Amino acid sequence: MDRHVKRNIFTLQGFYLFVFFGIGSLFPLLSVYLSEVENLNGYQIGLILSIGPVIMIFFQPFWGMLADMKNSHNALLTLTTFVTGMAALGYVFFDGFVSFMIIATTLAIFQSAIIPLSDSISLKYTSKTGVNYGNVRLFGSLGFGLAVFEMGRLSEWNPQVIFYAFFLTLLVSAAISIKMPQEPSGRPTGLFSGMKDLMRMKKFLIFLGVTFMIFGPNLANNFYFSLFVEDRGGTYTGIGIAFLIAVLSEIPFMRVAGSWIRRLGLLQVAFIAAIVSLIRWIFYFTEPDLSLVYASAVIQGFSLGLFIPAGLQYIRDITPLHITATAVTIYSAVGNGLGNWFFTFFGGIVFEEFNIYGVYLFFASLTLMGVLLTVWLIKDEKRSHSKQITTN
Repeated sequence: MDRHVKRNIFTLQGFYLFVFFGIGSLFPLLSVYLSEVENLNGYQIGLILSIGPVIMIFFQPFWGMLADMKNSHNALLTLTTFVTGMAALGYVFFDGFVSFMIIATTLAIFQSAIIPLSDSISLKYTSKTGVNYGNVRLFGSLGFGLAVFEMGRLSEWNPQVIFYAFFLTLLVSAAISIKMPQEPSGRPTGLFSGMKDLMRMKKFLIFLGVTFMIFGPNLANNFYFSLFVEDRGGTYTGIGIAFLIAVLSEIPFMRVAGSWIRRLGLLQVAFIAAIVSLIRWIFYFTEPDLSLVYASAVIQGFSLGLFIPAGLQYIRDITPLHITATAVTIYSAVGNGLGNWFFTFFGGIVFEEFNIYGVYLFFASLTLMGVLLTVWLIKDEKRSHSKQITTN
């Protein structure tokens, strides 16, 4: 690897580190802040936490289509990262349910572009240079884990620190994004032409369903896991420790994801990740002891550490190069947006009507459907491969 490639890879790793440090500073502890500091009820918290994913459903594809149409991936990434950091300060300067809904909406509009656009840039660059994408993306897990651990302790001193940390790290991320490798220009496309092409691809649509069922509960868990640990007797610091174990455990699995994918296949690795997620939600439903919750937190690394690189690379492999950003943003909109909203919103209702353990039974039920869809895709891939061999 020459010096220029190393510098670009280091830049990409730095971007993921700081962006996910900011995300880990804010969102895992936001539900506890709204509950204990602002004294909002379960329905209000569910609405505030779920409005962001709803907005992302519509705006993530928009950012991707705009980036592909204008070939402006890097400029859009810098702009949206900066504005996202600024928007979070609204939680400090305003009060009340309505104000928080407006802030969450504004923040989500711009935040929705950050991960899919950076993923698109990183996927294309690592593919071109032969670098394992997981070795870049794992720095996001590192940043997230360090943030929830440190912010968990600092929040006991001043709960508003989570908003200042988010602002500062997103500001640094925006500066880093200026130095990221430029997204190669593809052929010009109309704003909706890429969307039309993707909607005709059966494999793409089915995998969106898998992403919804598997990734949605994992993202919603970032909000409810803190309430789960608290219910089991954990403190703010305990929440931080649990998140640290869970997120840092993603790193070794992201490092080996490339070799597992080459050996087993993309869908097979996604299937393993889905099964592990299902086991995790069932285990939490059984109301385990707090010590077992800490010990089992590594399950997240096994599931997300494999699913994130496998899912993104599968999307890259089955879609045309000139609409990669559109494909990645739609994929992200279904997981980060629609799936996140669905499981966060209805999780809030289940939490209010039953308890936190009912939330995890809800997660397990839908994750099982994602497992079955993955099995269908694997069988369909084998049938297609057999037909191709017979034809040849």
